[in-house]
Amino acid sequence: MTYRTVLVGTDGSTSSFRAVSTAASLAAATGAVLVLACAYLPMRESERAAAADRLGDLAYKVGGSTPADDALRAARQHAVAAGALDVVLAAERGDPVDVLISLAAGHRADLLVVGNRGLNSLAGRLLGSVPSGVSHRAGCDVLIVHTTDGGR
Repeated sequence: MTYRTVLVGTDGSTSSFRAVSTAASLAAATGAVLVLACAYLPMRESERAAAADRLGDLAYKVGGSTPADDALRAARQHAVAAGALDVVLAAERGDPVDVLISLAAGHRADLLVVGNRGLNSLAGRLLGSVPSGVSHRAGCDVLIVHTTDGGR
């Protein structure tokens, strides 16, 4: 099977960039479009006000989709470095699993890539995690990339 559209989730963390690099390499190898996806939730007003007080003129960086957009721009750099040629950025408000599933369907992704962070934690086992939720709900192939140092 040749993948035409590969979607990868990122939250801007170092471990998520490992998943981005893997997805970008696969997209480059198959000539697929790479969709970089980031979910975000709005801050509570009290948190936003406190952050704005501390950041002053840079307060806009914690509002709306700006943190997600920043994460996507950084992820694009990793994707291009790994060989991706056709990169699409997608930031969407909502729960990470819901956003990834929705974006994968909307972009008609053949492959959804996520990092494994959270799968081995107690909270991940009891409450569910992004990789676990995505693997159970995706309507396409799912690749869970080992992005953490633990267990190896």
